[in-house]
Amino acid sequence: MYLARDFIETAEGLVFAVTLSGIEDGRIIACLRYRPGAGGWTKVGSREAIGLLQERFPQYLHYSPRRDAILQAVPLHRIRRHRRPRERLRELLAQERDDPLIRRLQRLTARLSDCGIATEHLGITGSLLLGCHRPDSDLDLVCYHRDTFHQAREAVRDLTAAGRLQPLSESLWRTTWQRRGRPLDFPTWLWHERRKFNKGAIDGTKFDLMLVEENPAPETGQHWHKAGHLTLQATVIDDADAFATPTRYRLDHPQIPEVLCFTATYMGQARRGERVEIRGRLEISEAGDRRVIVGASREAPGEYVKVMR
Repeated sequence: MYLARDFIETAEGLVFAVTLSGIEDGRIIACLRYRPGAGGWTKVGSREAIGLLQERFPQYLHYSPRRDAILQAVPLHRIRRHRRPRERLRELLAQERDDPLIRRLQRLTARLSDCGIATEHLGITGSLLLGCHRPDSDLDLVCYHRDTFHQAREAVRDLTAAGRLQPLSESLWRTTWQRRGRPLDFPTWLWHERRKFNKGAIDGTKFDLMLVEENPAPETGQHWHKAGHLTLQATVIDDADAFATPTRYRLDHPQIPEVLCFTATYMGQARRGERVEIRGRLEISEAGDRRVIVGASREAPGEYVKVMR
């Protein structure tokens, strides 16, 4: 089974990160993250990835009628290797190499374990999954099951308060904000981020917690088409899927009952009962249902979800 945050390597040596669990039309929805280079794997930015695929590997661009969008996707027959975060974490926790980043990962998981988090429900993605990490790489920790993820968030909050983990420094927060395309100004973005408790630092290394569900709810068979951008204000009436992939917020809006976010920037952004302003793309289904999509691209320029304070 292919799950979000897994890596898949193609016959050409391209490495894609799975963005949506499951299979669509014989393809895995995934974004290009690494390409082979002279010294090993080279990380690829979002814009570079699109240009590279358009110019040299158009077979990995797929029009999805269900979403009315061109997506990066890998046909099953082009997959050469499937890398799973949970298996990789098991390998790294058993290693005794003198690698500073792996040692920090081992300390992080040990401290989460002290708080009752079962390591068999965790995985590692990002550069450590591929084995191309550097001393200054981040730790991208995957939590399988919602209960595990929310317990881990509580553990990060408590361990930080106890001084066993560190809050992110101002420079680390700014680096993350700049990488996400800055659709919100820094103070507004930071206010939202600090209350999520899905980021922190251990011995100066930044880490992220990400939820992956092994049995995600199936998508409806409806086809959607784009109907332009819009801005709306509404109250969140259901935040149960606030950290899911994609993130989903149910709204009290009379015409648009939900917003879906496909970028991690807006995971956990709003809570039930909060008034929000949303800027995104309106989609209308064949049956006339309406929804707003935020984050068709990772940076989501000009699109956002923010709490009205």
